[in-house]
Amino acid sequence: MSDELVIYGSYGYTGDLIAREAVERGLDPVLAGRNRDKVENQAIRLGCEEEVIDLDDPQELDFLLEDATAVLHCAGPFERTYRPMVESCLRTGTHYLDITGEIGVFEGIHDRDDRAEEAGVMLLPGVGFDVVPTDCTAAHLAERLPDADTLELAFDADVGVSPGTAKTVVGNLDAGGRVRRDGRLRRVPIAHESRTVDFGWGRDGRNAAAIPWGDVSTAYYTTGIENVTVYQSMHPDSERNIKWAGKLGPLLGLGPVQSLLTWLVERSVEGPDAEERASEDAYVWGEARTADGERAETRLRVPHTYTTTVETALAAAERVLDGDAPTGFRTPAGAYGADLVLDVEGAEREDVR
Repeated sequence: MSDELVIYGSYGYTGDLIAREAVERGLDPVLAGRNRDKVENQAIRLGCEEEVIDLDDPQELDFLLEDATAVLHCAGPFERTYRPMVESCLRTGTHYLDITGEIGVFEGIHDRDDRAEEAGVMLLPGVGFDVVPTDCTAAHLAERLPDADTLELAFDADVGVSPGTAKTVVGNLDAGGRVRRDGRLRRVPIAHESRTVDFGWGRDGRNAAAIPWGDVSTAYYTTGIENVTVYQSMHPDSERNIKWAGKLGPLLGLGPVQSLLTWLVERSVEGPDAEERASEDAYVWGEARTADGERAETRLRVPHTYTTTVETALAAAERVLDGDAPTGFRTPAGAYGADLVLDVEGAEREDVR
């Protein structure tokens, strides 16, 4: 393999942010996607090589990856796109990274762990804000309290979303909530429980409701802790609205409804601009507990979610290009440790107790 990084879905909102920063860092990525006009225009603008490839064409996909060290997959919703890319990586011996936050994607990629070991490649999903800050917090807490059997994580991020993220949300409106109990994923109603969280840095006393965040999957593989719940800060009115939406889940999952909502996203969601990304931070809180009542609590502050995604995705990609790619399925902190997130400029972590 060469020291080549392919960014697939490079012209989407997040992919373009990552591609621009990759060029700034001198990584010279190959930009790829299925929309010829978008990828060619982007390649001209950034001075990169480009390839027009559809994920439905395995031969062309293998051709794209056969000389690459790694692919950074940015084309969501990942539940629809990860399988052909992962399968091509396994065939071509290419390391796989993506920026998903979808539980089903983490679990599906985890199921390919043995095949990845045999192929000598790393499968590393979730190298963006989903789930690097929370995964690193989970790993840090597990290091502080090795006998913990319960983990609670929460994040607070008052920011906009990209079109890809919005489409992912739409695609999962009928999925309900998830927690991990006794090592197994359990389906629960969305926002089935809430709590008050002190995120620090002046953001104390925030209401937070349970959501199906990626760490419900990944934290178990990172830490071995068998009981995991993840919360997102939200106003009580928003929590009530989410609960009502959960009751409408079967309706919201119907094909015509999904098509309409996706159409609305494509025409109305643009993602946060540069000023928003520069002005808003995101906050993470975590607590680990043992059966006999011991506790460890940690807080983390990072830049805007999309800024953090760019930084953590490229931090992981650069490690892979430098030859640091442990094989098999990996989580971000499982591959690169609890301090990976501290590579992000402006990241701060504090242990509360």
